[in-house]
Order: sequence, then structure tokens, then C-alpha cells
Amino acid sequence: MGGPTFSWRKAWRALALGACVLLATACNNNPWPDNAAASNTLYSAVIESSPRHLDPTASYWSNDTPYTYQIYEPPYGYHYLKRPFQLVGKTAREVAKPRYIGRAGQPLPDDVPAEQVAESIYDVPIKPGILYQPHPAFARDAQGRYLYHAMKPGELGERRSPLDFEHQGTRELVAEDFVYALKRHATTRITAPIFSTFAEYVVGLREYGELVKKEDAKLRQGLDPASQDKPFLDFRQWPLAGASAPEKYLLRVRIKGKYPQWSYWMQMTFMAPVPWEADAFYAQPGMAERGLSLDTWPVGTGPYMMAEFVKDRRHVMKRNPNYRGEPYPCEGMPGDKEAGLLDDCGKTMPFIDTMVSTIEREAVPQRGKFRQGFYDVEVFERTDTGMDYLVAMQDSEEVRKEYLAKGFRLNRGSDVNSFFIAFNMLDPVIGDGDKGVNSAEQIERNRKLRQAISIALDWDEYSKVFPKKAGDTAMSPLPPGIFGSREGTLEGVNPVTHRVVDGRVVRRPLEDAQRLMAEAGYPSGRDARTGKPLVLNYDFYAPATPERKPEIDWVVRQFAKIDIQLEVRATDNNQFQDKVRKGKYQVFWLGWNADYPDAENFLFLLTTSAGKTRYDGENTSNYANPEFDRLFNQMKVLEDGPAKQGVIDQMVAIVRHDAPWTMGFFPYASAAAQEWVHNYKPAILIRDHGRFLRLDVGQRLAALKSWNHPVWWPMALLAAVALALVWVARRHLRRRERTNARGEVLA
Repeated sequence: MGGPTFSWRKAWRALALGACVLLATACNNNPWPDNAAASNTLYSAVIESSPRHLDPTASYWSNDTPYTYQIYEPPYGYHYLKRPFQLVGKTAREVAKPRYIGRAGQPLPDDVPAEQVAESIYDVPIKPGILYQPHPAFARDAQGRYLYHAMKPGELGERRSPLDFEHQGTRELVAEDFVYALKRHATTRITAPIFSTFAEYVVGLREYGELVKKEDAKLRQGLDPASQDKPFLDFRQWPLAGASAPEKYLLRVRIKGKYPQWSYWMQMTFMAPVPWEADAFYAQPGMAERGLSLDTWPVGTGPYMMAEFVKDRRHVMKRNPNYRGEPYPCEGMPGDKEAGLLDDCGKTMPFIDTMVSTIEREAVPQRGKFRQGFYDVEVFERTDTGMDYLVAMQDSEEVRKEYLAKGFRLNRGSDVNSFFIAFNMLDPVIGDGDKGVNSAEQIERNRKLRQAISIALDWDEYSKVFPKKAGDTAMSPLPPGIFGSREGTLEGVNPVTHRVVDGRVVRRPLEDAQRLMAEAGYPSGRDARTGKPLVLNYDFYAPATPERKPEIDWVVRQFAKIDIQLEVRATDNNQFQDKVRKGKYQVFWLGWNADYPDAENFLFLLTTSAGKTRYDGENTSNYANPEFDRLFNQMKVLEDGPAKQGVIDQMVAIVRHDAPWTMGFFPYASAAAQEWVHNYKPAILIRDHGRFLRLDVGQRLAALKSWNHPVWWPMALLAAVALALVWVARRHLRRRERTNARGEVLA
């Protein structure tokens, strides 16, 4: 029977053509689509993982802020350029000055002593005409009924994004949306890390929380407690004494006593408006199972909106078409004009259309993409990535010339943040124990154990070993630049870990730490009663990747100096957060970025009411000291001055002695951005910087072409080898075709 014939000539041509195509295409090292660089799109990396919470009530982690502060708009923000940081209106027309009320309801003068103030009332004027982003939660039919608020089972279909809904809608922002948002902190449905703090100040919020618990229990009565579908918890039903909207565009907040820091809280996304329609929309059956919630698909009035959410891979924000636009500032600090930071004075923001964030697991490819120009800002939410490049420039003249020629923006300075290793004070081995487990004698021994570890952890050495993550060794919880900090002065030296010798500050010798270990009951690292070695668990909030392992090993060696064995338990951040909420940890590494520039924002991390395990607050150490709490309540109502400094000094002395933290270090701040990213002035407290940035797309295109010349020879060599193999195979097969059954070559 006949069959298809094989043409070597056609096969040879096809293979040759394929090799040429491979040669032409395989040389493109661009990780983005071919036309991406020509678009008005900013590319940046995200370290570790996707955000855990984008719901403004729950969000309190730096991996969230690249999105939350671009999407949501609290009443206030910070002036982008001015230092010290200055509050300005965002959705509010202006920063409201509080008025004070006495115990009899009488108005009080502005300079009244704090002890006479019963309430501080903030009347915040909201800008009219602000619209929410397009979202199906607002969509209505011709009769004004919500199209998607009463969906039947199965009607959700295959939709996995709000963008998958045919109809979108919007409405105007009103003061009631801020009231609703403040009430939501009493929720039982999601994590509310700041509820304990807000409940301490907002009139009636603590009682409101109890009411909401009871009402929620009624709603869920008889339902499967494991079900992801929960009935809509409508906070509009129950008034809150401390938050109201007397007028459509007037937000009124009543604060207990005098609390100057409240204005700072109103620039955080905890106070961002939340429309009730979004809560109702996402509460419908099937939504949670599809990942449809405020945690992944926020609803805001800000310049950007979430357009793509691929967990642990990629997140895309696009310009909110309903955003009103705001003018770029025309004032700044000395040097800002010369740096080009005022070139866009008065122009309407935002300047960038799309912002793409890619999850990077390892630092080497992340830095490689930045050096090649594929990342415009290396890591959007971080102000420490520039140190890698600054250190590399010091180590190599060739590298220094390259980075200078490429014009990398590598700002360096101090900022208001810290890193430290600390202890779970609820643990009976390292802390005070929980519910009276430890005796007074055991508590004292454990204090000496923590002091010994604080001496052994040499943070000066850390900065030398890891210069890319270097900083100044901390003597207290307060970084430089915060009123009350005595960092950098002799009177600010921590006597537990350091001493002054001939006018120089030196760390205490290991002999001091070993003596404290013996007094703690662990001579040479062994329990004096049982002889067993002391083994502690060390929890780290990120996986032990090759980049992080040296740092983890360094910590293990520090503990080994005083014969303590560490069991390393490195997990991702979400697992770490779950672990600390359950109290199942001993020693941990943590960092803190200031929410606002006040000592209260650092010292509250050590107050009893902010305990992580007991109250779901931000005191991850679960430290509790009544005298510290008393002084904190005194300090937080004081204006900056000698009286406040004196109270802070007492608080710092208590914390040094109890040593719930090793104090750690204050890292140098330096971020990394390309030269074509304009208006770049990184600061930890400025988290809404996306709207200020501008790209020079033409300069980017030219740089990418110049920095990424195709390297042809590897592909050419590969193609040549492939063609040679094909030729040999062709010759071998032709020889077989010419050979008869007896092995003779046919003529």
C-alpha cells in the first residue's frame, strides 16, 4: 500500500527555519510583554507574599500598604515633600482642630490641662463631589434597585472578580461612610487589630463591640459555624455615640479626654471610608469561596483600583476613572526644587496609568531585573532596598561607575522604623508566664535570662556582617527623629547592654551575660535543676530562603555565645501571624514602621491593652507592666516638652530593665528607583506615593535598549549544534535507505 512520503529537503528547511526563529527570539530577556515598556505602567517587586488583608479594618502590614494607600483615602494625609511631616486634608477639606468639653458639658479653652478635658470633639469637613471607583456593589436598575445585592444561589456563575460583572456603578462619598468604617472596627467577622486602641478613645466603641457580638450571634444562630457564608452584618442599624454625621459632609468624632495623636490616626487607612454597599455585596453566598471580599478586592475613592489579583504572583492596579484628580504640591523643603521635585507643581495627579507588582521570592533575580531596568521602583513599599546598591558601589569601582552611569536614585537617610528580636512574655520559660503560672522568683530569673540574651546579641556586629541591612544599634524603642528619643547621646545609653568607658559607648562583655545566665538558673546554658540544655524556639516571619539563611544563622550563633540552643521555625508571614495570635512562640524577630511621628506610636507597642495574644493588638511581646501603662497614659496627652521627656525617660528605663525586647537596631533608609521615575522622595510614613510618581517612558525605552544588548553567540552556538545533529541524522538515514536487506550498498 502506498503511504505519505518523507521529504528530507522540506524537513531540513523547516529545522533550519526553526533554528533561526529560536536564535531570534531566545535572546529577548524582557520579563514583561513586548509593548510594556512603552506604556505608562510602573513595575515593581513585592517581597515574600501577597497582601494578607486589603480590608482597611484588618490591614496592618507593610505588604498591604502598596495597595491600600493607593486605593483608599482617609480624611487626612501627609504633605508629600515637607519635613517634619505635616498633616493635610485628603478627603477632608482641612485638618480639624479639636474642641474640648468639660465634665459638665461646658466648652473649654484650647490650652486647658488634659485632666480637665472630658471629651475632645473633632468636626471634620468632607470634600463634596468625591466618587467611589466603579464597582458592581453600586450598580442599580432603572427603578433604583441594586442589581447585585440579592443574588440567587448559582447566579454568581464563574465570576471571580468584580470586573467580571456586566454592570458597574458608583456614588458620592458622604460622611456616613466614615462613621460606618469606624463602627466596623467592632466587627466579629474579621481581624480588627486596632479595635482595642480605638475602643480606648472613641466614646462608646467598647460597649458597641459588646453589642455587635450579641447581634452577630443572633444573625448566625442555627448556621454552620464553619461556613464561609455569613449573613450581612449591617452596622447602620446601631448608632455609635462617638461617631456621627450631623450633616452630609460633616464627620463628628468624640474622643475620651485629650488625645493629641487622634489626628494622626485619621491619616491611616483604618479611618478610610467604607461604603455599606460593598459590605452587603461581599456578604452574599458564594462570594467568600471565590475570594470576593474587601480583603482582595477593595472599594475606594483613591487614584487607583485593583484590576488583577493573582495570589503570590502578581497584582495590578489601574487608574480609577472616577478619581477627581489632585494638584501636585508646589512647596517643599530646601533642595527639593534643585532635585526636580517641584517640576510638576500644580499638575493634576495621578501621572501613572497602571501599577504592576510582581511577587519575588529571591533577592538575586529581583536585583537583576532592577539593574536591567525592568523594575522602575525595585520594591514599592520598602525604604531599605537601596543599601544593596550603595554597599556594592563601595566594594567595586566598576559597579560604582555602572550605577552612576545608569543614574539609579539611591536616597539614603534616617527614618522612623526599627528591627528587633523580642520575647513572648506569656511564655513561662522566657517571660512572666500566663495567669500567674510563674512565681515572683521565677519572673526575676527569666528577666535576667532576657537581659543576658540582650547583651549577647551584638547589633554592631550585625551591621558589619550585613552592611546592606545596616543601622544604628538601638538603646531604646524610640528612633532618632521622634521627640523623646535620646539615641546618639551618652545619657541615652542602655545600662543593661552597654556602658560608657572613657567617653566611648561599648557593649557589656559576655562575662556579664554568662553571670546573668547563672543567676537565671542556666549556668553554661543548662538547667541547674535538671542538667538539660536550654532550648528556645526562634520564630521568623519569612521562609529561610538562601538570602535570609545567613541572618538566621547569625542569630543562632549569637545565642550560642551564652550556650543557648535555638530551634529555628521560619514560616511565611501569614503563618507567623496565626502563631503569635495563639501565643505559641518564644523568641521572634520583628520590625516596626511608624504609623505617625510621635513617641506614643512606638511605646504603645508595649502596653498591656495592645497585647497580641490576649487582645489582638500590636504588642507582639504581650508585655504587661502596670507602672509602664500608668506612665503611658500620662505621656500620651502631653505636648512635646520637658514634662513629656521626663515621663518618656521613666518608661524607657522600665522597658530596659524588664527587657521584653533586645532593642535591636534602627536601619538606614535607602530605596532604589530608576532615573526615569520622577518625584521620588521615599519615606516610611508616606505610603500613598503612587499618585505623585511620574514616568519618562521615552527615557525608559532608551535605557532598556542600551542596557540589554542581545548576546547572540550562545544561541548561535546552540543553533549550529542543532543543525549539525540534523545533518548527521540525515546522512545516517540516507545511508540506511541505500542499503539493501543483505547489507549491501545499492548503486
